[in-house]
Amino acid sequence: MTPNPFLAALRAGRPQLGIWVTLASPYAAEVVASAGFDWALVDLEHSPNDLTSILGQLQVFAGHGTTALVRPEWNDTVLVKRLLDIGAPGLLFPMVQSVAEAERAVAATRYPPRGVRGVSNSTRANQFGRIPDYFARVEEETAVLLQVETRAAVALASEIGAVDGCSGVFFGPADISADMGLLGQTMHKDVWDLILPAARKLMAKGVPVGTLVTDVAFARKLLAEGFTFVACGVDTALLARGADALLAAMKA
Repeated sequence: MTPNPFLAALRAGRPQLGIWVTLASPYAAEVVASAGFDWALVDLEHSPNDLTSILGQLQVFAGHGTTALVRPEWNDTVLVKRLLDIGAPGLLFPMVQSVAEAERAVAATRYPPRGVRGVSNSTRANQFGRIPDYFARVEEETAVLLQVETRAAVALASEIGAVDGCSGVFFGPADISADMGLLGQTMHKDVWDLILPAARKLMAKGVPVGTLVTDVAFARKLLAEGFTFVACGVDTALLARGADALLAAMKA
């Protein structure tokens, strides 16, 4: 089985630059894939993606050096099974609120007796039965990222990060800010005053920490402070801002 470069980098503590992919199109994904980010998050939670569009985007990224992770819309065992069967090399589980939910997420990615993932001998993930060591190695080569998105979850971040099988903890500032009564203010000082101490505790324990921020200077600051995987842009936002800037420049 081919090693997971994103997961190898996390384990080695090498910073990984990422981008959010939400346009739900293999064609659009190819535009992003050619840029050379370390990882891309193909989003199923806040985009019009479905399994077929996710599959097409995974096929695109497979031909490039960017590791394509997938965020399911929920911690759903059946959906996780299907995403892994189509070859997702890692998953970002949204809204993990407790150790029990973290354990359930990990279990969904593991075959029995260590988990509950259903078994198929012929899927895209194992090259339709052509990877002889797939069942033996898939657990160690699948990234399982757990997203904390509320004040209560942030308070439990160290316990969530300690769950066996967790590859890293991802802080979601958009939902955290909403939970704090600061909806839409993802860069508010109070939001990061909450996130950063929890993140540092995880780092001290050797747990990789990640997030999404579109402020490039702040994203660079987080990487310098020890965040391992940081996404610094969203495809739709880049397109919107580029279009707006072009039109404004022409009108000027």
